[in-house]
Amino acid sequence: MNAGVAQRGRSVVSWHFCHLEQHVLTRLRAGLKTAFLGTVTSTAACARTSVETLARPEGVRRYLLAQPGRRLPGKRPLVIVLHGAGASAEQVMGQAFPPSPLSVWLEIAEREGLLVIAPDAGAGGWSDCFASKEKVAKKDDVALLSALIDKAVAEYDADADRVYLIGVSRGGHLTYRAVVEIPHKLAAFSTVVSGMPPPHAAPAPTVPLPALFFGCTADPLMPYRGGKYFYMLGFLDPISSIDDSARTWRELAGLPDEPSVLDIPHRHEWDRTRVTRYMWGDAADGLQVGLYKIENGGHAEPSPSRRYPALIGKLTGAQNADLEVAEAAWEFFREKRAALAAREAA
Repeated sequence: MNAGVAQRGRSVVSWHFCHLEQHVLTRLRAGLKTAFLGTVTSTAACARTSVETLARPEGVRRYLLAQPGRRLPGKRPLVIVLHGAGASAEQVMGQAFPPSPLSVWLEIAEREGLLVIAPDAGAGGWSDCFASKEKVAKKDDVALLSALIDKAVAEYDADADRVYLIGVSRGGHLTYRAVVEIPHKLAAFSTVVSGMPPPHAAPAPTVPLPALFFGCTADPLMPYRGGKYFYMLGFLDPISSIDDSARTWRELAGLPDEPSVLDIPHRHEWDRTRVTRYMWGDAADGLQVGLYKIENGGHAEPSPSRRYPALIGKLTGAQNADLEVAEAAWEFFREKRAALAAREAA
């Protein structure tokens, strides 16, 4: 995506790729915000968040830091959460409308003693796996992630062997770039509604990592079966299918062809989506590749507790209510360690 498109200056409400004009934002906030917030059903305690900054060559960068109120023994796992295009750290952490299902990470952080960092893309969006060399030279977001990991290890007592990365939509595209460039700093990663770039479009991964994918078969923006994805006014870069994305990491890890298969229990008759989990590899503390395939799901993170407004659903497709995306990712991440995965790969 070129910088001119990325930097269009009108105020918008954006959930991943859905950019609405300012007058629509005003009407949404007036007419839907109260009703929507009523669908956030959880009353669990959340980790406290603070706005932090980090000086980088491109300028000062903002991020949200979430720390649990109680301190468990030992160093703390670190989860880095990357928001979608046009969104923000506040939106993905539930502090801006519409709150993302990934904000459940704040509950997990309080319960499990995690650190959570959500950086802001800033002007121009992420310098992700499709970014030009010129854009990366001006704002290297993988270098930002690397610096945030170093800072968390040095100053927040993060465990360098338990660093996990999860990105949604275009945040997933930055995740794909990061796992190619800094795999040694990660224990596992996950992407949500985000296909990998095809081999000709970006460097391929060479170091196996535990990987977890969430893909929706009726996604109108990031097609599950691959092709060109939709952004604002047109179709842009080609992406691989979600199945091919998972296959890339499964083959790199040398895992067997046949997965274990689990149908996720269905909660509501009104929910026309269904979830099946595919898992390659049996060792929860080693190399695994997982895929949550959401039939009939749209460009939305699954969640029973954080429900997007109906108007957003009309634009992006159905949101599954059977699966809490952050909880599923934490279940996958929990036992993964960078040293263990590296040893198994060797």
